[in-house]
Amino acid sequence: MTYRVCFVCTGNICRSPMAESVFRTRLREAGLDDRVEADSAGTGGWHEGDDADPRTVSVLRENGYDGAHIARQFQSSWFSRLDLVIALDAGHLKALRRLAPTPEDAAKVRLLRSYDPAAGDDLDVPDPYYGGMDGFEECLEMVEAASEGLLAAVREQVEGRAA
Repeated sequence: MTYRVCFVCTGNICRSPMAESVFRTRLREAGLDDRVEADSAGTGGWHEGDDADPRTVSVLRENGYDGAHIARQFQSSWFSRLDLVIALDAGHLKALRRLAPTPEDAAKVRLLRSYDPAAGDDLDVPDPYYGGMDGFEECLEMVEAASEGLLAAVREQVEGRAA
């Protein structure tokens, strides 16, 4: 049975596609890409059908990640097929938990930076959209830092299923 993770930000063109790309790479490196699927979506549909922001694509490619992406809006009905929904900031966390049809579905929603022990109390990944390239680079650093802890947590869940 495939374990499914969905990363969610506002428009699905900056933070969540970045997190999806980094995490897919971590899954491949760990040999889990045949047992875990990762995708992404936005809380809103403003950019549905658009490519990722060119700055996102640039930062991803400069750091060896895939930048291919088409934006979409998260749907409440997806909760039933997802194991984990990763919010990129507290606003997304609240919106997703409100959208969850059941308390069990709401419990699937977690903040990405909660998987980074060095993050402290600041668990939001700031939206780089209105800034310069440095914001996108900072976003990638935060995503990469949290991806290792997320990978460990997902690996534990996947291996627990096989037992």
